[in-house]
Amino acid sequence: MTSPRQVVVIPARYESTRLPGKPLVELCGVPMVVRTWQRCREVVADDQLVVATEDARIRVACERAGARVVMTAATHATGTDRVAEVALHIDADTYINVQGDEPVFNPGDLRALMAAAAQHPDAIINGYCAIEDEAMFRSGSTPKCVVRPDGRLLYMSRAAIPTTKGHGFAQAWRQVCAYAFPRTALAAFAGAGGKTPLEAIEDIEILRFLELGWDVRMIPMSSQSVAVDHPADIERAEAAIRALGLA
Repeated sequence: MTSPRQVVVIPARYESTRLPGKPLVELCGVPMVVRTWQRCREVVADDQLVVATEDARIRVACERAGARVVMTAATHATGTDRVAEVALHIDADTYINVQGDEPVFNPGDLRALMAAAAQHPDAIINGYCAIEDEAMFRSGSTPKCVVRPDGRLLYMSRAAIPTTKGHGFAQAWRQVCAYAFPRTALAAFAGAGGKTPLEAIEDIEILRFLELGWDVRMIPMSSQSVAVDHPADIERAEAAIRALGLA
């Protein structure tokens, strides 16, 4: 069971620069954002789960599937900005952000995230897992994490880090795009008035919290996540859906 003060928000923006209309791309016949909602629904009740979007087409597709939808501004720079707007309208202590482009997100990872948030209600929490191949290590689409021994995030980058003196791949970890935010952290994030310098360079929104002086607690998650950022990712995502028996 989850705390009634936790709400899961799935931000979904139609105008993706790398894959326009991404939330509505059909994966094995089902819109991607609906698949993400279905995975989260395995963990939380419908009244604790909401899709946040700026686009009426996404709203229609989600409501047709039975999802609760909150319409948000089209001007948000990131999904976390969109979650911060939801926090103005839906009262909770903790807001769980699962990105809408995670169609095979592991429900067990959501349970772990919500449990960690219940244990550390004032903490910002993000997931991460090991990188298993060099191609992902080199990919600019994959945010790589450098984490302190106590589990706090040191830095996150699209660059290939950490690397050896010869720029080799030894051991590395990637972000899983699922977060837990206390209300106060979301207010600070939105109050920054836009992207912070490193956030803008890397295009990684969690960096805004580091630049604003917040700690980010990283928790291990499975490597099941398949983020869809480019057209080439669609085939990988559909293969994962079939492998899980979700087609």
